[in-house]
Amino acid sequence: MKLKNLTKKIRRLEARLKKDAKKLAKLKRKRGAATAARAAKTKSKSRPFAGKAGKTVRASAPVKTTPRFAPKPRVQSAAAVQAPNGAKKVRKKLNLTPERRAQLAAAMKARWAAKRAAAATNPQTNSADARFTQGDASQPQ
Repeated sequence: MKLKNLTKKIRRLEARLKKDAKKLAKLKRKRGAATAARAAKTKSKSRPFAGKAGKTVRASAPVKTTPRFAPKPRVQSAAAVQAPNGAKKVRKKLNLTPERRAQLAAAMKARWAAKRAAAATNPQTNSADARFTQGDASQPQ
């Protein structure tokens, strides 16, 4: 191996080791700060009413825990999953190419335009309350 390549490799290795030393020092500082914070927290917990003058202590809601080796719930298929309030299930996002997406968008726009045009020509076909708006409101047909 050439001397030039060896010196380059040595320089890179030294730089990497220096960088790792800095990273190690940073992590050690973080660990020291975390242990100090934990010690302060446990010290403040050891005195239950310190610093809480005038405040009332409320009982917190019971924490619901599961047994350690509880059986996992079965995962249902996407078609069988439905929201408990009767809402529609969440639809899976389609994996479409941009061309197919544009084609579907154009088809949907055409369908909506046809639907709007049909509604504009005959607005009373789907209205259940149309008989109340035209005639006497007190006398339904």
